[in-house]
Amino acid sequence: MLFNTFEPGKFAFSAESIDLCRLDYPDKENLDDSNFNKEGLDFAKSKKWGIIGVPFDSTSSYHHGSRYGPTIIREASFGFEQYNSTFEKLLDAEFYDCGDLNAVHGNCKKTCDTLEEAVNELIGANIKPVIIGGEHSVSIGPIKALSNLEDNKDLSNITIIHLDAHRDIIDRYIGEKDSHATIMRRVHDLNPKELIQIGIRSFSKEEKEFVEKQENISSFLAKDLFDSFDIVLDKLNSIEGKVYISIDMDVIDPSFAPSVSNPTPNGLHPSDIENIFELLNNNEKIDIIGFDLVEVASDRLGDITAVLAAKIIYDFLTLFA
Repeated sequence: MLFNTFEPGKFAFSAESIDLCRLDYPDKENLDDSNFNKEGLDFAKSKKWGIIGVPFDSTSSYHHGSRYGPTIIREASFGFEQYNSTFEKLLDAEFYDCGDLNAVHGNCKKTCDTLEEAVNELIGANIKPVIIGGEHSVSIGPIKALSNLEDNKDLSNITIIHLDAHRDIIDRYIGEKDSHATIMRRVHDLNPKELIQIGIRSFSKEEKEFVEKQENISSFLAKDLFDSFDIVLDKLNSIEGKVYISIDMDVIDPSFAPSVSNPTPNGLHPSDIENIFELLNNNEKIDIIGFDLVEVASDRLGDITAVLAAKIIYDFLTLFA
């Protein structure tokens, strides 16, 4: 268990328990901030992953309910076999489910700060974060924790791959800087090496103009991917270095994933996510250092969106753990 978490259940095939004190730390005798940078390369190569659920949806602006996402996604994960027939590989790696964060409902910043602290504990044990939301605002917690590993305390050496129906890059939403609708602006504030947005099909004029002015943002609109998905695969095959992946489930077309906070028609097909994962798995020039999946908004066990979300996490762990 991590500080500030509790256990509602486990993701299928995860290790029975986690004891951070018994895991191999990068430098167990001298673990402090100065050692994070020194051991950054080792962390990037780690194959250990730890799940943290974040049951928070206080800034949701349309369909509430993503606070229940971690619970129903975990439940749905038990519908899969340990042998992943899509990738013809057994999910037999040791990964951990650290439970759910004690979210501070109504306080986005406090919740994200608490999540950052929890992810720091994982990093200290050389474990990479898998975050299950919850709304998209929570992504800033793990991303800030990972940025603190860098010499410049920013994302200048980290590529962010963002799959979403929305840009989420407005500076303020209804007067708030910390929101599901501003998450990628807060990420961009940390100066990413590149922000790659995939599946976009809804944004404001202000967001469009902001993105067009940035040299470190690449956009792939959903309508363009219908003609050729290879353009995004070619892009992902060209990237190098450390990578963080953030998936908002509304990137998938609502015919496959209806139970999301902001469903938007004409989205991606589930197999597109599989193709992206397979391409990234074959790209030997990158190290994936973190992953989140957010915005499943349902409290119903067996919900098809939760089942698909569980499948995406299951696929990710099969390939990268």
